[in-house]
Amino acid sequence: MKREWWHSLTVYQIYTRSFCDSNGDGIGDFGGILQKLDYLQELGVGAIWLSPFNDSPNCDNGYDVSDYYKVIEEAGTMEELEELIAACEKREIVVMMDLVLNHSSHLHPWFLEARKDRNSKYHDFYIWKEGTKEQPPEGGGAFFGGSTWEWVPEVQEYYYHSFSVMQPDLNWKNPSLRKELYRMIQFWMDKGIRGFRLDAIDNIVKDGHGGNDTHSEQIHTYLMEMNQNTYGKSEQILTVGETGGATVEMAQQYSDPESQELSMIFQFELMGIDGIRSGNWDPKPYTLPQLKQIFEKWQTGLEEKGWNSLFWGNHDFPRVVSRFGNDREPYREKSAKMLAVLLHGMKGTPYIYQGEEIGMTNVSGLRIEDYQDIESVNFAEDRKKEGWEEEKIRTYLARNSRDHARTPMQWNAEKHAGFTAGTPWMAENQNYEEINVENSRKNPDSLFYFYQKLIALRRKNDTLVYGDFRLIEEENPDIFAYERNLGEKKLIVLCNVRDTAAEMKARYDLTKGTVLIHNDTESLTKEVWKLQPYEAYMIELLQ
Repeated sequence: MKREWWHSLTVYQIYTRSFCDSNGDGIGDFGGILQKLDYLQELGVGAIWLSPFNDSPNCDNGYDVSDYYKVIEEAGTMEELEELIAACEKREIVVMMDLVLNHSSHLHPWFLEARKDRNSKYHDFYIWKEGTKEQPPEGGGAFFGGSTWEWVPEVQEYYYHSFSVMQPDLNWKNPSLRKELYRMIQFWMDKGIRGFRLDAIDNIVKDGHGGNDTHSEQIHTYLMEMNQNTYGKSEQILTVGETGGATVEMAQQYSDPESQELSMIFQFELMGIDGIRSGNWDPKPYTLPQLKQIFEKWQTGLEEKGWNSLFWGNHDFPRVVSRFGNDREPYREKSAKMLAVLLHGMKGTPYIYQGEEIGMTNVSGLRIEDYQDIESVNFAEDRKKEGWEEEKIRTYLARNSRDHARTPMQWNAEKHAGFTAGTPWMAENQNYEEINVENSRKNPDSLFYFYQKLIALRRKNDTLVYGDFRLIEEENPDIFAYERNLGEKKLIVLCNVRDTAAEMKARYDLTKGTVLIHNDTESLTKEVWKLQPYEAYMIELLQ
């Protein structure tokens, strides 16, 4: 495998409007990120992925772009963005931009023209179908509820939208549209952007029946064309595509350097294991062996061809320690450390979502009217119409809502968690006096310094970056154990995912190994690997 500059770095995702507010308007901005760059440099990340900052009416928090060349006013100015990019370059931190290419805002000038006149050149920038007001075309449901088709009386046609009615899908069949998008990408590359996260990119091909064809070969054709015309011209650009419908075989093609499409993808098989935001949001039980099988499938599937992204969550999912760990004391930090070792010991590029490194949790006690996310609001409205009781709706929102990930970053114990001097756009989690960056940095044994150590290990340990993956004792119901092998070196990762002690028969004599990272004070024996609640090890052996 060709070694790339980005193979050993860790990416930090910033949800800008919730990260840090520098001007007191209650919304995070570029100035706030700039103020916290020393913090990110101390953590050790090699790239920051910024949530969408193009101009937008914010119907979906920026994932509805009304101007691809302008910066949204709440985030700052173009000059402030350029200052941020320059400051990151000095710190050797790559700035990644979130590109929304599947759809635009309903207020984008293209769409405003398209909906006026069938003969407009912009009409074919979107997807239209004949019909009557009473009889829409065939189609499934949109991701955010309702039909995928919306009637426009001015042209007596329906337009297609995968998400909200305020996010009309772009027509990738139109070469003029694609050319406009490529020109825009080059514009941002010229500004110094060195990475792109491509939102919902496997939805750009439609199935002709009111849905998206996420397994279409045409997606690869479009990505190759985009690569050749934009980011593929430079070896200094990192790309990751959001491809929720990808199989391992498709991921190989997406991220194989010979295919010249993407550096890597986000696939969501793990994200659906417990029913969170999938199907009808019903809870879905799962076992640890099932979790292991998903990781093993993707680790071995992309071992020789392609590259994995590693993540427990992002802005679209509840907080990792609340979802996969234990957010109650005394196990919040310890279980979060265990989850960090489990993930960061694998092959691929790790992504940290803001606040993950200090163990931020889901919010508790919210009322239905407190939720702001468009998906959560629509879910509640739809369930009310179906006759659900309010308490049941609250239970489902408390478990599934994207708002959990979007509460303000908790910097200190001051008012509004130090996020803003004004009134925050979303209320902070009330546990901020205990869980915050300032407290974490005061404690040398904190989760922050634990993440810092894991990030540093990846930068200097080739076995961690390139070693083959092999699962150990797949059927053990309590301990997730695996090894990484490269040449004469072997890494062993042991993680107890339970709040009770667990053990397994020793496969190797780890008393002769070097402990790279550990979240407890207990020692292993030669014969048995006994782990305390949420205990985790990464140990290096010479073979």
